[in-house]
Amino acid sequence: MTTIALAATDGMLHFELAMACEVFVRDPSGLADPWYDLAVCGPAPVRVGRFLMEPDHGLDQLANADTVIVPAIEDIDADVPPELIDAVRAAHAAGARMVSLCTGAFVLAAAGVLDGLRATTHWAHTEALAARYPEVQVDPDVLYVDNGTVLASAGKAAAIDLCLHLIRRDHGSTVANAVARRLVVPPHRAGGQAQYVTMPVPARDDHPLAELLPWVMQRLDRPLTVEDLARQANMSSRNLARHFRSATGTTPLQWLSTQRIRHAQELLENTDDSVDVIAQAAGMGTATTLRRHFHRTVGVPPDAYRRTFRSTEPGA
Repeated sequence: MTTIALAATDGMLHFELAMACEVFVRDPSGLADPWYDLAVCGPAPVRVGRFLMEPDHGLDQLANADTVIVPAIEDIDADVPPELIDAVRAAHAAGARMVSLCTGAFVLAAAGVLDGLRATTHWAHTEALAARYPEVQVDPDVLYVDNGTVLASAGKAAAIDLCLHLIRRDHGSTVANAVARRLVVPPHRAGGQAQYVTMPVPARDDHPLAELLPWVMQRLDRPLTVEDLARQANMSSRNLARHFRSATGTTPLQWLSTQRIRHAQELLENTDDSVDVIAQAAGMGTATTLRRHFHRTVGVPPDAYRRTFRSTEPGA
């Protein structure tokens, strides 16, 4: 039997913690024998969001588990409890499979478990994770990362993806699919976090790009060059590039390409237009061009994206 220790301390988020309990507490397929033996480990009692939880064991029991799961923490800027870091390090040294869900990656990183490895976390915090722990190879685009004995998921629903991946590794696809059906979620989602990330734009009215960006958004169906944008903003191309880098973290052309993709996403979600029509409306010209750029940016083809995100009737 594979033992799973779920770390629980004050300041963790209840969704990921409760979700892991739900996924690993029983085998809905009846096919996996033995199933997991799940224990919640932490000081008692533990404040998890608006709930109080009574752990089964202390944090010292993490070192006796085959797999240790660290759920998300609410405040990534708060110091990780030293006793949690010590327990995580002890479990890692004892050979446990280490798993972080969402911002739980900050705990594994603080304990040194992610040093030299690929990892991810919620897209809103990937830059903070990379800046704080430069020895960690942060991948902001994936739903989860599997390094063999160290795994990390992106935010919220991606934690379910990773838990199903663990079941698939341990018990095979049939069992993982049965668990997914019970949870009413897909057994595997294609693509990465890029499907869900919004691009920042300047919020101040006095920003040098404040008038330019809405102007561009109204003309996404037209061919636009950096020179066109610079001329409209009444600045040099070099100055334009500097302001774009400061405001959006990217170049004018990269930002424009992203906005075209975002517009295509909206049309795929909200209209019945063909991919050819959407390609023209998004300024991509042809369906072939849209499919190439869309797949590269979002991680899935336009048709697959539409099937995932298109609104359906209640109960469908």
